Amino acid sequence: MDCSLVRTLVRRYCAGEENWVDSRTIYVGHREPPPGADAYIPQRYPDNRIVSSKYTFWNFIPKNLFEQFRRIANFYFLIIFLVQLIIDTPTSPVTSGLPLFFVITVTAIKQGYEDWLRHKADNAMNQCSVHFIQHGKLVRKQSRKLRVGDIVMVKEDETFPCDLVFLSSSRGDGTCHVTTASLDGESSHKTHYAVQDTKGFHTEEDIDGLHATIECEQPQPDLYKFVGRINVYNDLNDPVVRPLGSENLLLRGATLKNTEKIFGVAIYTGMETKMALNYQSKSQKRSAVEKSMNVFLIVYLCILISKALINTVLKYVWQSEPFRDEPWYNQKTESERQRNLFLRAFTDFLAFMVLFNYIIPVSMYVTVEMQKFFGSYFITWDEEMFDEDTGEGPVVNTSDLNEELGQVEYVFTDKTGTLTENNMEFKECCIEGHVYVPHAVCNGQVLPDASGIDMIDSSPGVSGREREELFFRAICLCHTIQVKDDDEVDGPRKSPDSGKSCVYISSSPDEVALVEGVQRLGFTFLRLKNNYMEILNRDNAIERFELLEILSFDSVRRRMSVIVKSATGEIYLFCKGADSSIFPQVIEGRVDQIRARVEHSAVEGLRTLCVAYKRLIQEEYEGVRKLLQAAKMALQDREKKLAEAYEQIEKDLILLGATAVEDRLQEKAADTIEALQKAGIKVWVLTGDKMETAAATCYACKLFRRNTQLLELTTKKIEEQSLHDVLFELSKTVLRCSGGLTRDNFSGLSADVHDYGLIIDGAALSLIMKPQEDGSSSNYREVFLEICRNCSAVLCCRMAPLQKAQVHAPCPLSLASDWGIVKLIKLSKEHPITLAIGDGANDVSMILEAHVGVGVVGKEGRQAARNSDYAIPKFKHLKKMLLVHGHLYYVRISELVQYFFYKNVCFIFPQFLYQFFCGFSQQTLYDTAYLTLYNISFTSLPILLYSLVEQHVGIDTLRRDPSLYRDVTKNALLRWRVFIYWTFLGVFDALVFFFGAYFMFENTTVTSNGQIFGNWTFGTLVFTVMVFTVTLKLALDTHYWTWMNHFVLWGSLLFYVAFSLLWGGVVWPFLSYQRMYYVFIQMLSSGPAWLAIVLLITVSLLPDVLKKVLCQQLWPSATERAQNTCVRWQDHLPELTPLASLQSLHPSAAWPGSHSEQVTSLCWESKEHEAPAHGARLSLSRRHPSWKPCFGGPPSGDG
Repeated sequence: MDCSLVRTLVRRYCAGEENWVDSRTIYVGHREPPPGADAYIPQRYPDNRIVSSKYTFWNFIPKNLFEQFRRIANFYFLIIFLVQLIIDTPTSPVTSGLPLFFVITVTAIKQGYEDWLRHKADNAMNQCSVHFIQHGKLVRKQSRKLRVGDIVMVKEDETFPCDLVFLSSSRGDGTCHVTTASLDGESSHKTHYAVQDTKGFHTEEDIDGLHATIECEQPQPDLYKFVGRINVYNDLNDPVVRPLGSENLLLRGATLKNTEKIFGVAIYTGMETKMALNYQSKSQKRSAVEKSMNVFLIVYLCILISKALINTVLKYVWQSEPFRDEPWYNQKTESERQRNLFLRAFTDFLAFMVLFNYIIPVSMYVTVEMQKFFGSYFITWDEEMFDEDTGEGPVVNTSDLNEELGQVEYVFTDKTGTLTENNMEFKECCIEGHVYVPHAVCNGQVLPDASGIDMIDSSPGVSGREREELFFRAICLCHTIQVKDDDEVDGPRKSPDSGKSCVYISSSPDEVALVEGVQRLGFTFLRLKNNYMEILNRDNAIERFELLEILSFDSVRRRMSVIVKSATGEIYLFCKGADSSIFPQVIEGRVDQIRARVEHSAVEGLRTLCVAYKRLIQEEYEGVRKLLQAAKMALQDREKKLAEAYEQIEKDLILLGATAVEDRLQEKAADTIEALQKAGIKVWVLTGDKMETAAATCYACKLFRRNTQLLELTTKKIEEQSLHDVLFELSKTVLRCSGGLTRDNFSGLSADVHDYGLIIDGAALSLIMKPQEDGSSSNYREVFLEICRNCSAVLCCRMAPLQKAQVHAPCPLSLASDWGIVKLIKLSKEHPITLAIGDGANDVSMILEAHVGVGVVGKEGRQAARNSDYAIPKFKHLKKMLLVHGHLYYVRISELVQYFFYKNVCFIFPQFLYQFFCGFSQQTLYDTAYLTLYNISFTSLPILLYSLVEQHVGIDTLRRDPSLYRDVTKNALLRWRVFIYWTFLGVFDALVFFFGAYFMFENTTVTSNGQIFGNWTFGTLVFTVMVFTVTLKLALDTHYWTWMNHFVLWGSLLFYVAFSLLWGGVVWPFLSYQRMYYVFIQMLSSGPAWLAIVLLITVSLLPDVLKKVLCQQLWPSATERAQNTCVRWQDHLPELTPLASLQSLHPSAAWPGSHSEQVTSLCWESKEHEAPAHGARLSLSRRHPSWKPCFGGPPSGDG
């Protein structure tokens, strides 16, 4: 448990809540406050050193060993190794110690090298020079020596060395621009504001004379939140108190731009900076394959214990007769006869455990890690997933979940910026019931074929013209837009008449679209300078408004406001927000006409905002100012107090009108969703938009189709009926038509099944999750889940970010009101694999909650991409990531896991059988070198390469036939049935190896010189047949051959033969025994041995070949049908038949996307290779195939 958390709890609950304040006081420049102020209490804070490294020179070995031996497999082999050292065991400690040492050493070197790089980066950062003020002069010192309270100067293009409160800048208005690309990935310039009372201090002497203290919250990792206040002491008067927020905080890692220099005071240093606090890793996610591996490992551990127990018992049963216990050639000593029976039995049990311990594949973990690490590069290198428009490619933040991409059953997606482009186009506005359509303008560009101002309805009268202009002023003033700097030119140059329009910068594309739209209607926002907002009206006259207050937007309130003062002294509050948050606050205006237009726009898929205002007299404004000031000064619960203040201020509004902007659907978003549904993946859209807007988008992206029957579970429906009645009515509807079967049994696009789509809003979801007094909430959840399971698609609208995923600590079922929709599905009784995809900070919670989190590199910043497991440029790339990469990753690693257990059963079961023929004497069947190198050298590389490059089905086939994805979902290749088949196949092969060699030796085989084969020759024969069988088994399973497969597969066999010849052909001086001398050569000199090797390999592989043939002919899966179809087409094609000829021969192939076309192009592309490559890319220059087809594909689109 974190010690800091314990200290915090002790301070809070032992000292008393009233005495506990989570804040700190900082003395600016380390100057004591003047007499009469609070007592000067110096506090200790950490220095400015950043430590991202994990180890030091002194603790690397013990700490790294401790971490590695926390893994069950490593700890198990350590125990086995120690047992071999302590007691007399049949095998050398080297056989367990060497593989363990290899695994531990390789891992330690990798982790040590990574930590050395972190040390280098830390030293470079900690030793860079920083300018700070000391006694009125500028002094340089190393960054690590900075202390809290130091006043720092930062110049343009420099990085802030710690978290600073912004005091002043070289700009007259006390602002500066920064980029935070290294923190949240956003490259746009952000504006920060100096403290009002210190922004005039421009020299070192002025700053050094500053008397001030800062009270702020203790360090916390949220980059976008800061709460504090500054007390500035002027003479002997009471201090001036100003609130501090995130706009006054300059974060470590951010870079100063377009500003000559700034002064700031250090408040958080070193590991307390927000950047350092964000170093902490996300919670570890484990894939379904990893969980299956651990379960299988436990099963094999039980088998190992059972074998050891059986052999121990049988040993003492067999030795119950005296002549067997003490044969004439092995008489016991007196001390051995007097040993305790139970102690002897326990020692023998441990010895058998050591003898059979190789059934647990320690090298499997290393191979899996390497497969995941190298395999993740195939996504990164995929050229088809690179977006040329943005210059972005896919990013893999964790390689631990590669195979989980092939197991996804539910996709939860955000709408804006994920399904849509987040590229807003102003379409229309409605003022007092009159509709205006301006020039179509998008991102500063007038779109072609755009008309001028179009008054759809009749023009307003003289009285309405004032409201019309007030509406346009509200749009021009109620925002947080910055105008791109050009200090050389004054305001009027920005008039449209001058031929140069403004360039607006904002974190919200909606705001830019609105301001650009009203610019075409005659009102242009020019700039915000010295707290005055300037707009250019229709008459080309500049209007100046003093910006008094900004009531910031938040996702709960869903609106924002500004309070401005005109040149004539009138004070206005302008408010804009979602219709659901504006209409309840309105007391006047043409509500019905505007609401009708809003609903009409929403049905067309447009995003709507409503605009309202009210006039304030000076006394009212003073009350508002004091209310806001009191809330802003609070150090505790500031956000809550501000929300309460905003609620009191934003009421009794007059409705002006509404706006509508269009967010275009992303390219191929509809194709991607359709493919995911064909793959059996349920797609849920989670959005904060209005229901009609979201539903229109869902129809456009084919989430809902024309034949989809929509079911509504909304607040409006619940108001008409009770929640209980609505839920059970919907349940009856879906279950009646599906015959009691869930949609999981059907294709998402099947014509035989009635197609349902569910629409639910955030308020209805809260009611379902809310615990009832009678405790019936759990039942509601089950009914809701049953409805969802029988729907092909679900739309959740009006969702708050907290409803998308659980962001609180895990809670019991009774506290499910805190649960999010992702966690609800994730923990349902089927435990489906979930994937969440989004592009904004509001999507981070669901991305972290889902089994797999995917971030889209969007216009809302990179918070989603930074916190995700994978990041992609566009939503369309999800199709290839899941249906191709995910499918192949899962198939490859499943084969790897099953193959490892199979080859270890083949390896150790003959050793178990051998004990029945050697009197359970713990005699080893194989030589020590073979025991050591079997998993490390002889059989490791072929399966590693297979798990990296295998394509059981071609990439094009996987992409064009999404239904193949169904063959591998629900952990299909690691189910118990498959696991038992591989285990029994290993047992069968082991029986063939052992008894085949045994019957051959039964009549005492002799060589040509009359020498008799011994037990080491017998063991070598079994081992040789085994190595060739397990390697050829992998060759039979390989569908995609490259030169690397041939090199590694046949090279491994050649290496085994060469090693055996060398190992048995030389007298090794460092060995105390020479039992293998000439054994392998002698075995190969015997004709019967060669015959036995060929026959036993054939018999061992025969059942698996027969099973494959019968299953493919009688019960083929969709994947096997695709493989067979391709092979049949290949058999009927000449070597170099042109593709055009194929289309003329087969007219159906010209039909785009048809199955014939898929197979035709697929087989043509595959003809290059020595064996069927199934969808590999054809090189026109006839290059030799390489592993690039594993992550590449045809350059023409993605199906």
